[in-house]
Formats: sequence, C-alpha cells, structure tokens
Amino acid sequence: MSNHQYVLVDSGDGKKLEQFGPYLLARPCSQAVWKPQLSDKVWNDADASFSRDQDNKWIYRRELPQEWEIEAAGIRFKLSSTDFGHLGIFPEQIPFWHWLQRTIASSVTSSFKPRVLNLFAYSGGSTLAAAKAGAVVCHLDASKGMVSWARENAALNNLDKAPIRWIVEDVKKFLQREIKRGSRYEAIILDPPSFGRGTKGEIFKIEDSIASLLQDCRTLLSDRPLFIFFSCHTPGFSPIVMQNLMQQTMNGVRGRIEMGDMILPAQKEVYAVPSGTFARWESTL
Repeated sequence: MSNHQYVLVDSGDGKKLEQFGPYLLARPCSQAVWKPQLSDKVWNDADASFSRDQDNKWIYRRELPQEWEIEAAGIRFKLSSTDFGHLGIFPEQIPFWHWLQRTIASSVTSSFKPRVLNLFAYSGGSTLAAAKAGAVVCHLDASKGMVSWARENAALNNLDKAPIRWIVEDVKKFLQREIKRGSRYEAIILDPPSFGRGTKGEIFKIEDSIASLLQDCRTLLSDRPLFIFFSCHTPGFSPIVMQNLMQQTMNGVRGRIEMGDMILPAQKEVYAVPSGTFARWESTL
C-alpha cells in the first residue's frame, strides 16, 4: 500500500481498524457487530485508538504528528486527529468523488462550466473533486474552522486559485437568500448532519428540515441540471427513506434515481462496513 492511501484493514466488536497513509488507527464502529477477522496482534499494533468509553479521547501507542497527508480519488487531504475521533476525511465518499469527477468532466465544454453547490461541505472532498473536473463551485459550511481546513486542502491540490466561493453560513438561510437572488446551479451536493448549529446558534435537526431543504435545492437547479447527490449518516435513514425523499423532491423532473449504502470497501479476508446511505438524482434531459 502507498504511504498516502486509505485502507479498511479489519472490523468487528464495534470497531474498525483503518490505515490512513502510514498510520494504523482503531475507531468505534457501531455497525461492526461481527467478530474481527484478523488477529489481536494486528489490532494491538494500531498506532492510536479512539475511545468513547473514556471521555472521547485518543489513546496513543505511538506518537502521531499534529497533521499528515493522504491521497484519495486523486485528491490530497490534510488529516489531524480531532477531539471527536474524526480525521478530516470520510473515506466512504471516495467512490462518489471518482463519479463526481467523471460526471463533471463529461459536461464541461469551452463555453460551459457547471456551477456546483456543496452544502455541509466539511473538509472539501466534493468541492475539490468538482473543481478539479472544471466546475465553478460554491462551498458552504457553518464551521469557520472546517472552511479554513478545506481551503488548506485546496492549496495542497494547487486549487487555491480555482473558481471556488468559500462561505461560512447557516445552510437554510443561505439557500433562502440564493433563491431570492435568482441564483442557479447545475449540480447540488449535500451531506447534512443529524443535528447541528448554524453560525448564530441556529438549530438543525435532519428529521425536521430535510424535506424543505431538498425542495430548496430543487428550486436552485438550473434549466440545464446535472444531478443532486444526497448522503447522510443518520440512523433510520435507510436507502428506501433516501429514495422516497429524492423521488418526492424531483417529482415531475426527468431523471433517474440511484440509492444505496455507502460502504467502506474491504480487502479479501475481511468484511466491508456500511457507513451511511445515499440517494442520487441524475438528469436524463
């Protein structure tokens, strides 16, 4: 394995063992109710593990750097061990970043660059995939720190001069303003949290907000739409729930819908891990 790649090494007993470049890390994974396939020796060799049973903290077997880099879908990411157990990348999104680059690149012409809106955009994986493929991107997240992190990732990929708008804002308020301004986008990506707070303490609950949020996304689609990609990690949001929401949102607009589990793919001897769900509407106009 390259020193700059991601690999799911094993899973089981409520945990997943992952290689993030040169570092082997164990993190909680409630879906992994089966037994690990690899030996205790492999697991015990992890450089660090994150525990929710001990006040949400990292336990280090070896010292990790403050930050390091990996590459996924041809995109470089800065990683860092955060207080929440996150590292700055959701590897289950990697197949989508490949798809996104192919889809955007196939639509770009000398006179047309699709406008892409990325909501709840985190550290910018989808933003950078779209920008690399030739899109004009609006990247939005309520966390100033995450937007700064995404901008660092853009610089790592020589995309700091790319046509990307970096917005720190509450998603619902931003969408309403964009609708009033008459803004339009060819593609919209959203990966909402189960619960969150906006820049001024606005509360977001996915169960209460998602239907109207998706309707606002539909309103913002241009008359030359490409796709809406909706993913989430909320328990109970099964692929069928995601499909129903997308069908209701895009009722009457020609297109096809795909839905399913997002997966952390595994090597031959170990089990893949489901990690959230997605629904994707793609235009057939």
